[in-house]
Formats: sequence, structure tokens, C-alpha cells
Amino acid sequence: VVLKFYIDKSISDQFIQIQKTRTEFKGDWTVVLFPLLRFSRKSLEETAHELGACIVENIEYISSFNVVKGFLNLEFSDKFWFDVLQFSFSRDFEANESKGKNVVVEFSSPNTNKPLHLGHLRNILLGHAISNILEADGNVVKRVQIINDRGIHICKSMLAWVKFGNGETPLSSGLKGDFFVGKYYIIFEKKYQEEQAKLVKQGNSIEEAKLKSNLLDEAKEMLQKWESGDSEIINLWNTMNTWVYDGFNETYKKLGISFDKNYYESDTYLVGKKHILKGLEKGVFFTESDSSIWIDLTDVGLDKKILLRSDGTAVYMTQDVGTAILRHQEFEFDQMIYTVGNEQNYHFDVLFKILDKMGLKWSSNLFHLSYGMVSLPEGKMKSREGTVVDIDDLICDMHKKAKDIMLKSDKGFDATDLGNDDFKNQLSTTIGDAALKYFILKTDAKKNMLFHPEESIDFNGHTGPFIQYTYARIQSILRSAKNMSLVFQVDRKMSVEEKQLIQLILDYPVIINQASTKLNPSILANYLYSLAKSYNHFYHKNRILNLKNKNDINFRVTVSKKVSNLIANGMNLLGIGVPEKM
Repeated sequence: VVLKFYIDKSISDQFIQIQKTRTEFKGDWTVVLFPLLRFSRKSLEETAHELGACIVENIEYISSFNVVKGFLNLEFSDKFWFDVLQFSFSRDFEANESKGKNVVVEFSSPNTNKPLHLGHLRNILLGHAISNILEADGNVVKRVQIINDRGIHICKSMLAWVKFGNGETPLSSGLKGDFFVGKYYIIFEKKYQEEQAKLVKQGNSIEEAKLKSNLLDEAKEMLQKWESGDSEIINLWNTMNTWVYDGFNETYKKLGISFDKNYYESDTYLVGKKHILKGLEKGVFFTESDSSIWIDLTDVGLDKKILLRSDGTAVYMTQDVGTAILRHQEFEFDQMIYTVGNEQNYHFDVLFKILDKMGLKWSSNLFHLSYGMVSLPEGKMKSREGTVVDIDDLICDMHKKAKDIMLKSDKGFDATDLGNDDFKNQLSTTIGDAALKYFILKTDAKKNMLFHPEESIDFNGHTGPFIQYTYARIQSILRSAKNMSLVFQVDRKMSVEEKQLIQLILDYPVIINQASTKLNPSILANYLYSLAKSYNHFYHKNRILNLKNKNDINFRVTVSKKVSNLIANGMNLLGIGVPEKM
């Protein structure tokens, strides 16, 4: 308002640029002067000093200003920061304004022929975190997944169990349901490779060996029987899928994940087929000579895409069309976000354009949250060869690593607490989960990443356990500060570290909005690390409880309490717990 008063009341907001002052300069916020010169019609120096004087005179919170080239740096008074701290405890501070926007977030979406593995983990953690952040930013969110429960890959594990399973079950084998079914998918691939090798040895080329494979022919025949509704095959399919779902649910429970609705490809592909046939009648799609149905997207820079095969069977795109239509009918969303790896970028370009060509106006509200691949130092994972790292095994390994580090750590874990097995097991679970989840979420989703288990659990590094340790440290202070009362200001100049913390506290709602708008949980994750790091700096530079002035004690405890609240709330949005004691 003051900027407009000084320069021109009619000036558009786009010309007013305000940013945080760079750390090497004195000040809190900086006004960029260059866009304003056309309105002030004065030199840069005159504009800077007149505007700075006008702001200091009219805004009591601003105590001084300085000019560095084309930038006006404003320094805010301690009173402003005291008031910010007080406001941060109000009900309105953390709750971003309701946007009245309905958002559907799809994530996980596994196949029912193998367990959830490290590749799924990044998907699940991203989808869960962004759902929470969107809600915190005032949106109404529905969490959904599409379970890929049909197709040749499903029949491969079914056929292998029929041929080589000898009637064993997850219960009789002692294996978790999804691990059990995944074992038979690997067995199929192993037997299939052995069959091909034998045919090649007999003089066939690799391509000829694939065509002559009896095992693959049997799997295709099983798929045809499934699509025709053969009762025996359907019963087997239901039984094996139930085993897998039981296994998935165990894993989701460990991760603290739940969904508002599950969709199944075995249902949605039928909806997709119905709408593809309607689109064919309207001329959106065309038929090839073999009776397959296609769409031509060359006019928008894409290729031709098959939607129904010549035998009438569906492809992945068919079920995705059906799923999108079902979801819009059920949720009337304002936005739908697909959390899917970047190897599917082209698929979603095609899907969104198909829906647009079908005349569905809401197709413009679809968004692909594309993320990079995650791998281990050992290299890529291959599910067909059984070299994947399953989520359950990874979680278990992280819990063990956390327990080992706790017992050897110099962080001052209480020996009495560690002597309690329940406490020790619970704490190692909480720390191990944080190490795993935070390490994955702190990296920008668009980037490929390498997961280092040892690095993720370093209590002194940029890790979840470091943030947890900071939270637990504050809880110890709060327990020691008996009968404390909230105090929002002191009769002295604020210390540099106090001011830095309150500045970060003020950033929290903005960070939530940025992470929500950009669909990027790493923005929140990295903010929480900065907050924890800044608090530890404050802790080492300032006495908190051992002070003569009780008002000073209460003020610093109040700042500490707010920091711990934000750490707990922010980590919870990322799906990570914080322990009261460490």
C-alpha cells in the first residue's frame, strides 16, 4: 500500500517485487526497484531513498532501510517479530484458507503378481505426502489407487502356481501373500527362460523360441479363459488376488497409508471399452483392417495409439480412459493428480489428449506428477529376475540399522530407556521409518535418486533422525520447564538466533502453500531440516533454562515450543512420526 501511495495508486501488483533479503546484506525483506522507475520518473538513487524514508515513516514495524544497487533492503523491528511469534500460536496461523477445491490423488497402483518394492515406495511416499500437504493448504483430497489385477503378467503367476505349486498356500509356506504370489511370477520367468534356451539349443532363433513357447501359449490361453469368464480360472484369480491384497494391506499399515477408494482394472477396462466404442460411433476413433480400434494424434504431435486389439481385448490405455471417467463421475474433481514414474510421461500425454478429443472438458484438470527413478548403490532392480528390494525387507533392515546405531550412538540415549525392550523396539521403528521416508522425500521428485541406507540414518546429517532428535531435545526442555507460561516478548534486543528462528516460523504457512502449489513435498522436507538446524544453532548459542530472568526463560521456551509444534506437524504431513524421548 505504501509503495502504491509513494509511486502511483494505479500501479499493478506485477510491478511490485518483494523478496527475502540475501544473507550477505542487512535487512529482512527487499524491494526490487528497477520495475518501479517507470512510475517514479526519478533516478534509482532518488527513488530508493525517498521510498525507503516513506516506508519507515508510515510503517511502525520497519525500523531502517539500506540501498544496495537496485535493491531496497528493509529491516523490521523486534516488535514485529514478537508479534509474529504471538500470531504463530493463533488458530489461524497454520491452517491455510479453505480453497473449496476437490482434488483426487492417485498413487501406489500396484500389479497383483508381485510385492510392493523400492520403486513403489517413492510413489507411495510422494502420493501420501502430497495428499496431506494439499489438505493442509485448504483442499479436499481423496486418495485412490488403481490395482492392475488383470493381464498376461497376472496369468503367468497363476499358471506357475497351477503347474509347480503342489497346492501350497501362503499359510503353509509361511510367506506373506504378495511375496508368495511374486515367487510364482519369478518361477514362471525362470521356467520360460529355460524353455527358450532349450529351443535355441535345438536350432531355433530367439524369436522363434518365443513363438514356440508352450508355457507362454498356456498363459495366453488362461488369459482368454479369464476374459471369457471361465469359472475355474476366475476362482483361482480371486483366490490368488486375495492373498496379494492381504500382503499389500500389511505393507500399507507399516507405512501408515490408507486409501479412500480402490479401483480395479478388471472393472474399469470394461467402462473404457464402452466409451471407446461410443467414441468410434462419433468418429473420434477409427478401425483398422484387422478390426482393431485406434486414435490418430499426429495432429497434436503424438502418434497413432491402439485402444482395442483386433480380438476386442483392451490395452492399458483403455482402462485408464475408463478409470478417469469413473472418478470424475464419482468425485466431480477440480483436479486429478496421477503419481506415476517418468517412464510413463508419454502415456499420460496420450491419455489426456484422448480424453480431450472425446470432448471431456475436465481433461484439462488432469496432471501427471512425474517422478524420477530410485535405485540402490548395487544398481537397478529387476522383478522378473527376483532382484528387487521389497518394501517390507527394506523397512525391516532400516529398523535393525536404527537399533544398532541407537546402542552405539554418542547422542546420549538414556540407558534406562534403552534397557526397556518395548521402548527400544518402538524407538528403532520410529527412527528407521523416518530415515527411509525423509531421505526419499527430501529429493525433488523430478530427479532420479540413489538411496543410501547408512547415510539416511546419520543423526548429524541432513536426515529424518536429525530432525527427530531436535524435536526430542525440545521435548526434554519443555519437561524441565515446569509451570512455564507463554511469553511473546522480552525487554531487551532480540538475539540473532531468536530472530532467525521466528523468521523461519513465519515461513511455515508459505512453505505449505509452495509445496502444495508445486506438488513438491521436498520443499517442506528441506524447510523442516533448516528449522531443526537453526534451532540447534540457537540451542548452542543461547542459554534457555539457566537464566536469572524468568521472563527470558519463558520467552525462549515459548520459541522452542513453537518450533517443536511445527516440526511435529510438518513431519506428520510427510508421514513421519516424532518421538517424545530419544
